[in-house]
Amino acid sequence: MQANMTRLQLRRPIRLPLIAKYFSFLFPAPVRTWRLRRTSFGMWLERCFGVTAMVLIFLTATCRAEHATSISLSATRTDMDRPEITRLLFHPHKTARNTPPADAIDIDVPVADGVTIACRLYSHAITTPTLIFFHGNSETIPDYDEIGPMYTQEHLNFLVVEYRGYGWSTGTPQASTLLPDSNVAFLALKEWLDTHGYTGALFVMGRSLGSASAIDVACTHGEAISGLIIESGFARTLPLLKVLGIDTARMGFSEEQSFNNASKIARITKPTFILHGQYDQLIPLWQAETLQAESGARNKEMQVVPGADHNSLIAVAGPLYFQAIRKFVEKVAGIAPDWRERRRQFKAQQARQTEGAP
Repeated sequence: MQANMTRLQLRRPIRLPLIAKYFSFLFPAPVRTWRLRRTSFGMWLERCFGVTAMVLIFLTATCRAEHATSISLSATRTDMDRPEITRLLFHPHKTARNTPPADAIDIDVPVADGVTIACRLYSHAITTPTLIFFHGNSETIPDYDEIGPMYTQEHLNFLVVEYRGYGWSTGTPQASTLLPDSNVAFLALKEWLDTHGYTGALFVMGRSLGSASAIDVACTHGEAISGLIIESGFARTLPLLKVLGIDTARMGFSEEQSFNNASKIARITKPTFILHGQYDQLIPLWQAETLQAESGARNKEMQVVPGADHNSLIAVAGPLYFQAIRKFVEKVAGIAPDWRERRRQFKAQQARQTEGAP
C-alpha cells in the first residue's frame, strides 16, 4: 500500500503551460488536457514544447517586422518622387563623353530598359584594392579625371559610378531609381572586375548624395565588400531636404520615408571610415557624428578635416586625404606595408614633391 501511495504521488499531472497558453487553439480538447508522468522524459518534452512556442513567436514577430520594412521601403520610393522634391534634390549635369585619361577605361552598365549608367575605372593594378565610388550631386565622371590618378598613385583602383541623367548616362534621376540603380551597377561592376582578373579587396565609397547609394549597397551586399567609406555624407534626410528648401513638415514626410541612412548604417558591420569637413554648411558635422554613432561596425573611424567645407576636403587636406583613405584600406585588407616599404614610399613622395617644386 505504501509503495502504491508513493507511485501515486509521483504521478503529478502537469499541463503544457506554453502550448496551452499561446497555442491551445491548435489542439482539440483531449490534447489540451493531456497529462504526463513527471519523469525525465516528461520534463524534457515540456521544455521542447516551450522552446517551440518561443521560436514560433519569434518567427512571427520577425515576419511582421520584415513586412513592415518592405512597406516602408515601398513608401520611400514613391513619396520621394514628388516633383517638388526631385526638382531640388537632383541637379543633373549633362556632358559629352570625353576620352579617358591614361590607365582609365569606360564601362557602361545597363540598369533598366533603355537606361545605361556610365562608369569609369582608373586602374592601378589588378591585385590592388578597388573603390567603387558614388559621386556627389552636380558632379560627373570628367570631374574626377584629375582626382582618379591621385588614387592610383596611392596604389588604389578608383571606379566612378554615374546616376541617371548625369554626364552621358541616359534616363531621368528619381529617388525611386537611385538606390536600385546603384545596387544593379555595383553587382555588374563586381562581375566585370572578377571577369577581368581583379583580385584586390573591394570597397564601396560615397560622397554627399552618393553616401545614400554607398550605404544602401553596403547594407544590401555587405558580404561582397571589405569596407565602407563615406565622405561628406548624411545620416538624416529630412534636415538635408529642409536646407534645400523642401517643407517636409507640410508634406507630412517622415524619416522612414526617406533614404534613412542612419537606420541602414546601424546594420552594416564591415569596417567603416567617415570623412567630413569641419565647416560643412550643407551637411553639418553633426550628420557625420550621427553616422559614426549609429554605425554597427566594430572597426569604425572618423576624421574631420579642419577648415574644410562641403566641397573643399581635397583642396584643404591635399595628399593627406588620399593617404588617410589608403591607410584605412590597407589596414582593413591586411596589406599594410612594413616599415621598410613605408620608408621607401615616404622617400618617393618627397622626390615627387621636390620635382614639382618651383
